[in-house]
Amino acid sequence: MMKKLLLVLPMIACLVSPAARANWEYDGTYVRDGHYEDDGRRFIILIRGGISYGMAKTKNDIGTLTSEYYYNPNDGSIVSAAYYDTCTNCGDYVYAGIADLGKLPIKKNYGEMSFTGGAAIGWVLPWTPQWRFQVDWDYISESEYNISPMLEGKVPLEGGDTDEKLSVNIRSGGVQSTVTTNVITAMAIYDFYEGWNKPLRKFIPYAGFGLGYGDTDTVLNLSDLYGDLSSSVDLQNFGELDDYGVLQFHSAKKSSSNLAGVVTFGMSYGVSEGFFLDAGFRFIYMPKVKWALGNADGSRSRDWFHTENILYSNFLFGFRWEF
Repeated sequence: MMKKLLLVLPMIACLVSPAARANWEYDGTYVRDGHYEDDGRRFIILIRGGISYGMAKTKNDIGTLTSEYYYNPNDGSIVSAAYYDTCTNCGDYVYAGIADLGKLPIKKNYGEMSFTGGAAIGWVLPWTPQWRFQVDWDYISESEYNISPMLEGKVPLEGGDTDEKLSVNIRSGGVQSTVTTNVITAMAIYDFYEGWNKPLRKFIPYAGFGLGYGDTDTVLNLSDLYGDLSSSVDLQNFGELDDYGVLQFHSAKKSSSNLAGVVTFGMSYGVSEGFFLDAGFRFIYMPKVKWALGNADGSRSRDWFHTENILYSNFLFGFRWEF
C-alpha cells in the first residue's frame, strides 16, 4: 500500500499546486492599479482522527472440500474419519460417506471496531466558496476478526456404505485474523452558509461525497480445532502436520483492492479566518474483502472466505487550515 501511496501523492501535489501557489503569491484576482479582489479560493490542509466500526456479511469461499465420516447403526452416532482412525472400540462403525464443507455457512458476520485517522489536501473553489474539493486519505487501523468454530451447520452425507440417508452436524475450523484498510478518495464537499466568507465563531454544517480506491490487508490464521481439516491432501499444501497428525496452517496475508465510495456530513467551527475545528461522520463502502490460505513461501494461495458490501462508519474530529 505504501508503494501505491508514493505513486499517487506526487500526482495529487501536481493537481493542487497551481491553486496553492496562486493564492500564496497573489491575494485574489487583479483588478487595477495594484489592487486585487479576493475571489474566495483557498488551499486546504486537514488532519483528523477517531473511531471506526466496520460491518459486512461473510460468505464461504472454500469451494469443494470433503471430509469423511463413519456411522454406528446401533446408537446412531456419527464420527469424523480423524476420530475413527484413532478409535480403539469402533468396530461397529460403517463408512457413512463424505460431507462437503464448502456448503456450510460462516458462523459469524464481520462486525468490528477500530481506530481511524487520515488527512486531506484540496482547495476552495474561486467565486463559489461554499464548494471545496479535496483528496482524502483514510487509514482504518488493525482490527481482529475471530471465529470459533468457523463453520457450523448440517450437511448431507453421500457415498456411504449404508442405505440410510444420513446427514451430520458439523463444526469445523477456528479463525483468528486481522483487517487493516487504506482508502484514497476524491471528495466534493458543500459548506452550508450564506455570504462570501465563512462565518467565525459559528457552526457550519457540511455534506459531501466521493469516489476512490480502497486497499485492505487481511491476515488469516486457521486452526483445525475439530480434526476434520488435517486429513485433506489439498490443505496440507498450506501447513505442516505436527507429531499428533494435526495440520498447523501457515499465517497468510491477502490484499483486496476495491472501488470505494464515501459519503460524509458534519460541522465545522471557525476559530479564525483560516483555522477550523471539524467533527463529522464518514461512511466508506467497498464491495468485497477476501481472506485466503497461503503456503510457506507465499507462492500458492486458496480463497477461504470473504465479506460482501463492507461498510465502515467513522466518527472523526480534526483540524482544517485554509490559506
